[in-house]
Amino acid sequence: MTISTDREAQQPSVTIVVPAYNSAHYISQTLDSIKAQTFRDYEVIVVNDGSEDRVELERTIESHPLPVIYLSQENKGVSAARNAAIKIARGEFYAQIDADDQWLPNYLEVQLGILKSEPGVTLVYPNAKIIGEHADVGLEFMDISPSAGEVNFESLVRQQCVVMTSVTARMAAIRETGMFDEELRSCEDFDLWLRLAKNGGRIVYHRQPLALYRRHPKSLSSDRVWMTRHLLAVFEKCARTLSLTAAERKALGEQISLNRSLLHLFQGKRALSRSSAEAALADFQQANQHLHSGKLKVAIFFLRYMPRLTMRVLSARERFLAKQARTELTGFDQPRI
Repeated sequence: MTISTDREAQQPSVTIVVPAYNSAHYISQTLDSIKAQTFRDYEVIVVNDGSEDRVELERTIESHPLPVIYLSQENKGVSAARNAAIKIARGEFYAQIDADDQWLPNYLEVQLGILKSEPGVTLVYPNAKIIGEHADVGLEFMDISPSAGEVNFESLVRQQCVVMTSVTARMAAIRETGMFDEELRSCEDFDLWLRLAKNGGRIVYHRQPLALYRRHPKSLSSDRVWMTRHLLAVFEKCARTLSLTAAERKALGEQISLNRSLLHLFQGKRALSRSSAEAALADFQQANQHLHSGKLKVAIFFLRYMPRLTMRVLSARERFLAKQARTELTGFDQPRI
């Protein structure tokens, strides 16, 4: 195993943290992109979070020329994996990258340049190009999740500013804010950025795409029920634990109400995909108490009075949309076999 063991060497400027879970297929490209950085004063910590592909992952790391500090733990989630690395990190700065993403060669040079030239900045995030197998491939992160105006607690809550996952920050601020919440299995970084902003940290962004952000159609981030449920959990945690201004509490309350309705909407769509008209109707009714959608009102009417016909029509629509999505991904229609 290519593991750096010289912990007495001069302190690196930045610690790069790479949590890995079932990502052996991609991690070589991630490590390649780190090794290609124009800024080289760093240490790399890879944390295996109980991966099922452990043998392949370790074989890939062992054969890669980039020295890494390798940690292995039982599966505890990405928060615990990142925290394990942060606890032993020596860098003044913190940079995180997922094990299926990549950086452009000047990522660290640009990101650290901003932090070093602006002492008042706590965290900076860039733009990214979307790669992988998804309808969004070819777009930039900020095309889909734009950032506009100042980043603060309220703009984060309202999602007027969406922090791209490949961030660079001051390590002391990450530790002082309490690191990642290990009870959260998703949206854990959003929770930390909210606490960081509330703790007085200044978050900034720029629009230069410095990362390649991988999207998978079957990943948890593409599961709207999963993501909305965990986003709602973060909002509810903020309401319980943080001291908020009237404006912040108002923004938070609005987002909690909206996301509870969206959760019912996405659960209803999932119920439709499973041919459960009764469950879909109940969720759509709950959702539309807040959303007041004309289309949803029509769907509720037909599910209530003509459930079988509605299910057949909606199933045909979903098949059409799935076929259209495949066509967009491949650039041509799929032949029938």
